[in-house]
Amino acid sequence: GLSCVELETAPQPRKEIACTRSFGHPVQSLRELTQAVTDFTSRAAEKLRAQSSHAAQVLVFIHTSPHRRGEPQYSRAVTVPLRRSTADTALLLEAVLYGLRAIYREGFNFAKAGVHLLELCPANLNQHELDLDDARPSRDRLMQAMDTLNHRFGRGAVQLGTAALTSEQREWAMRQELKTPQYTTRLADMPVAVS
Repeated sequence: GLSCVELETAPQPRKEIACTRSFGHPVQSLRELTQAVTDFTSRAAEKLRAQSSHAAQVLVFIHTSPHRRGEPQYSRAVTVPLRRSTADTALLLEAVLYGLRAIYREGFNFAKAGVHLLELCPANLNQHELDLDDARPSRDRLMQAMDTLNHRFGRGAVQLGTAALTSEQREWAMRQELKTPQYTTRLADMPVAVS
């Protein structure tokens, strides 16, 4: 046959990485929103490092549910430029939390939040500044160790201090009681036959 589409040997790196979620129940407190965006930032940063990229900007957004007509509505997003592009979870989170504090307002039932990593560039093409202390090699090793431990022992084995430590503290998390079991990728979901 005649090939109409060229076969790609490696997927193109993403131009933007996002991690957004709807909450399991409405969230009002800044503490819960901080925990949620910390989790989202960590996941997005893992994806960023997996494709060997750095981000130069972060976008954080929060909004209420448009389906709850009797409640006051609020929706805001802010883009925060980074001083230099990075894949360091702590530096990305610092910018995300700065943005979250700028857009957060009390008295609203937030239904969704998210983090976008923008202006991605290959990690090896990163431009350095003369006036900045370059602790990057040790930070890169720290992020690599964090990713390795989370891959080996499960997501969330090593996390930042603003994250919710246990599932009980993650009251904002999506409800997944009716989630389909993952028989092919998760050993705990494998059906067991007993005679």
